[in-house]
Amino acid sequence: MQLEISVFSIDAAIKAYKAGADRIELCCNPNEGGTTPPYGLIKVVTEKTDVQVFPIIRPRGGDFCYSNDEFEMMKEDILFCKETGCSGIATGILLSDNSVDVKRLKELVQLAYPMEISFIRAFDLTPDPVKALHDVMDAGCKRILTSGQALKATDAIALIKKLATLAGDNISVMPGSGIRPENIKEIVEKTGVHEVHSSARLTIPNSNPKVDELGFGNAISCDET
Repeated sequence: MQLEISVFSIDAAIKAYKAGADRIELCCNPNEGGTTPPYGLIKVVTEKTDVQVFPIIRPRGGDFCYSNDEFEMMKEDILFCKETGCSGIATGILLSDNSVDVKRLKELVQLAYPMEISFIRAFDLTPDPVKALHDVMDAGCKRILTSGQALKATDAIALIKKLATLAGDNISVMPGSGIRPENIKEIVEKTGVHEVHSSARLTIPNSNPKVDELGFGNAISCDET
């Protein structure tokens, strides 16, 4: 069983590593669902943790239909991750009808090699999850992160189990969203998956009230439990 933890800071990455995470999905901008982290963060996390680091390659929040310029940005980010020694990257790319953009996804997989690619929850927007499963599999991705097209994975046990069964040993189906210590065992037993994803995050209150007044936001850390 593999546990992936999504983190949004160097502090959270180190906590997740020390707590026993098998893989770190490295992100920024949690309020947008995660976007590409800065190069400095990627480099320091790979240097300070002895664990698989998968930066998310997502140039912006919103949908997953990217312009040519955004696609070029994604390719440059992937090359940096490869040069930095990351184990893989996490990304997703769709067409305007929310089906998988197989052509460009294959291009990213080939560019990233020998890094692994995890297909992120863009999968949950696809109109036909079974077809999307085969599309992502055929493109050469290693795993799919999914909530089963529901708000939380616990609300889509049947679909996640179906996808995991269809995937077999060809690709890993990794449930994510709403996974906590109190429900993880049930999800694993009912779906038969071999990997799970959780953010396990805490919002740290600001000690200086002026930070809140000026709208600078909060720090995000990893729940040490």
